Amino acid sequence: MPLASLKPLRRWIWRAFLQSALIPLVLVESVLIGVYLYTNESIRETQIGYLQSSALQDLDRAVRREGQVIDERLRAIEAQVGIYRDAVAEALQDRRFQPDELERMRHASTPDGVFYSRSDDGRAASFYAASTPVEQQDREKALRLSRLDPLMRSLQQADPLVAAVYFNSWDSYNRIYPYFDVLQQYPHDMVIPQYNFYYLADAKHNPSRGTVWTEVYLDPAGLGWMLSAIAPVYRDDKLEGVVGLDVTVGQMLSKIGNLQVPWQGYALLVGSDNEIMALPEAGERDFGLRELTDYSYAEAVRREVLKPADFKLDRQPGLQSLLASMAEQRHGVQEVQLGGRSQLMAWSEVPQTHWRLLMVVDEANIFRETNGLAEQYQAIGYLLIAGLVFFYLLFGSWMWLRSRRLSDQLAEPITGIVGMMRSLGAGERQPLPPPTNIRELAEMAEEVQHAGQQLQLSEQGRESVQRTLELVLESTTESLWEVDAASLSIRISERFVRRFGLRDSNLPFAEFNQRVHPDDLPRVRHLRLSMAEESQVDFFEAEYRYADAQGHYSWLLSRGKVIERDREGRAVRAAGTHVDISRLKQVQDELRRASLEAQAASQAKSRFLSSMSHELRTPLNAIHGFAQLIELEAQDQAGREQEAEYAREIVVASRHLTSLVDDILDLSSIESRQQQLQLQAIDIGPLLRGCAELVQPEVQQRCLQLQVQDEASAPLFVLADPRRLRQVMLNLLSNAIKYNSPQGLIRMGYEVRPGGVRLWVEDSGSGLTAEQQQSLFQPFQRLGRENSNIPGTGIGLVLCRELAELMGGEMGFASDVGLGSRFWIELPSAAEPEAVAEAAAQQMQRSPEALLPVLCVEDHPACMRVLQEGLRDIARVEGVPSVRRAMLYLAELTPALVLLDIDLPDGSGLEVLELMRSKPHLADVPVLVVSAAADEELLAEARAMGAAASLLKPVDLQQLRSMALSLLGHKA
Repeated sequence: MPLASLKPLRRWIWRAFLQSALIPLVLVESVLIGVYLYTNESIRETQIGYLQSSALQDLDRAVRREGQVIDERLRAIEAQVGIYRDAVAEALQDRRFQPDELERMRHASTPDGVFYSRSDDGRAASFYAASTPVEQQDREKALRLSRLDPLMRSLQQADPLVAAVYFNSWDSYNRIYPYFDVLQQYPHDMVIPQYNFYYLADAKHNPSRGTVWTEVYLDPAGLGWMLSAIAPVYRDDKLEGVVGLDVTVGQMLSKIGNLQVPWQGYALLVGSDNEIMALPEAGERDFGLRELTDYSYAEAVRREVLKPADFKLDRQPGLQSLLASMAEQRHGVQEVQLGGRSQLMAWSEVPQTHWRLLMVVDEANIFRETNGLAEQYQAIGYLLIAGLVFFYLLFGSWMWLRSRRLSDQLAEPITGIVGMMRSLGAGERQPLPPPTNIRELAEMAEEVQHAGQQLQLSEQGRESVQRTLELVLESTTESLWEVDAASLSIRISERFVRRFGLRDSNLPFAEFNQRVHPDDLPRVRHLRLSMAEESQVDFFEAEYRYADAQGHYSWLLSRGKVIERDREGRAVRAAGTHVDISRLKQVQDELRRASLEAQAASQAKSRFLSSMSHELRTPLNAIHGFAQLIELEAQDQAGREQEAEYAREIVVASRHLTSLVDDILDLSSIESRQQQLQLQAIDIGPLLRGCAELVQPEVQQRCLQLQVQDEASAPLFVLADPRRLRQVMLNLLSNAIKYNSPQGLIRMGYEVRPGGVRLWVEDSGSGLTAEQQQSLFQPFQRLGRENSNIPGTGIGLVLCRELAELMGGEMGFASDVGLGSRFWIELPSAAEPEAVAEAAAQQMQRSPEALLPVLCVEDHPACMRVLQEGLRDIARVEGVPSVRRAMLYLAELTPALVLLDIDLPDGSGLEVLELMRSKPHLADVPVLVVSAAADEELLAEARAMGAAASLLKPVDLQQLRSMALSLLGHKA
């Protein structure tokens, strides 16, 4: 719409005032005045008759409405009684509850046998009457009921009608809240079951055991005239007592006095036997009664005191017809003569208690307002016409002035705000706001200014981020690239174009691929095609060689991501980066060459040691044999004792050399990873006993003592090679014997640790100094005993530590100078073989769907097949070939076991292990590392991260099954 055809703000506001306010008001008021003048006369004639009939209906509705209100209040009180009764029954039966010290201290006994509460303390009052002998008083019951005090307090405070909450027992015990001085109020020999607030709830008066209401009675506790809602508390068929909520007549009067009775009437409450239960002050004059305010508590505490007979409706003259109607109908309205006047009396029955709510209204009050109103109608009509004419003249003038002022106050600031927005569009970021007294317009102008500041800050931040991003990209990447599938072209950065001498930054794929090394081109094309056609592959990563203008190749790492796909899921656009990794490839080649050289050196060492073993064992065998023959001959002939001693020294030396050769070969085979251990579950009890029996002769020969820790009540197993574990323990025992003090003590035993089981050997020798401890596990290091007569090679402990690590454990020691040393080997615990076998049997009997799931992370298809076939009958093995696929699998499923290769095409298997230990639902899943990498540091890192065990390829299937069953045994 053109601007010329639009209305200005002042005209628009004035027209809006006229159309929406002034004209509709004038029309409506004119019509109303006309209707008023026309109907005033007829209404005046019929109004009195109508009000007479409607008064009866209104009064009847009012009394029924207020009766329902009273009924709901009574129902609420009865519900509270039910809650309190259930709580009392539970407290009486629960003898485990022990009252606190305050409850016991606040109770005392009088000389005549009353057990009572003597202080408030925010709790209920307690009174055990002397009518129950002291020896028969259940005072613990009285103390246990203190647990009900918070509930009693809540019930009394929750409903303003409730004056008190109490419990009375069959043996005259009373607990009541709020607190008062029970000794001053109650007689010491009070018999509670004789009062209506008790016996009305017994089996005779209340066989249904529900909540009942008492008559109005004078409260022995001093609260005046009241009635109670009471309910029995039974244990089986025995009446333990009665709970009750007191409602005083004064409270009822206050509530009834607040009832909405029309025409200045009043209400009263009548019982089912026509007894006036609550009579307000206005009714005392009409009924000629006075509500009882003077109480004789001395009489009330000794016997039941009820309201006098004068408080009966049938004692009032002229109400017999009303009583007959009340007996026939639950509600109604009737005219009666009461207090010398004609009055309307409406009644409604309260269903819950069969009480009746009565409303009394003087007929003169009903028509007094009607007559006065009829006289005022005519005068009001004339005044209304004159007033409206004068009002609309003033109102129209004021509206016209107001519209002019309002339009000026709105138009100028709005025009200024529009100018601010135009300034923002023109590039000015700090426009000046227009002056205005309207808060919304001032806030709008302030927001426009704030928007300008934000735009300025955003531009500055964008420029800074852009400069930083360009700097980072230039320092970390060779270029950015973007691929357009429609044109089969790639766009690259200018820096890449300059370095490699390309003709343009936007090249077809065919031209770009001419620089890719021929050996790398098929792989790069395959990766691009996978990203383009497979909707699940969003990432691209490839390493390839790229030639510059002189034909020199550089290694590039190209990484990218699909940023747009068409409806069929094909990639339309992708973007990424090129990073020069030539230096990294050079370092990798150097490391590979160094590794091959180290491997060749290790193989040469192994061949040398093997050859040396053959060359040494042949002459040693001759020396050892001939020395034994010489020793035997010398022993049989007299005079050749010295010759026999020389021969014996030769035998000992040859044995020492043989032992040295054997230890060196063992150490060499371990270092070259040629040891093939047979890991299985070993019971440590028989192992320790067997080792002790083997060294017992030498222990006795050296006059030492050997103590073996008693076996556990249940067998304890570790996962180890039996022969090698026995070799380690015997080596530790041998050292303890050789380096012990005279008549010393040797102890051996075990400890259950968080990571497994620790086997230890302890001696009482001289111990090791700090310098000796630093050189302890170095080959051929005997710690200063090289020239002693103690035999040894110096590589026994080194061999033991290597064996411990091969078995998935570790070895350590603790030593104190002068006190002795303790050496230990800690190994992973294992399940009992019979338990594993039983678990395997149960596993084999399961259907394929019931087998436990095992995840195998292995990129080599043949190895994957071997592992699946090896565990086919004991687990359901699912394989994934990469780290990414493994993480996707673990995000959705939780396997019972994970077989993990470390060397994977897209990363290290340790990433999978790290992920599992960081997720609560995967933290306890065992991981068995199956890898061709024999790097001990890598395997140790895997164990430190939580791997249960490790196997080297090629895998022994029996060993694999045994270890898998051990790890799955507790889940089978």
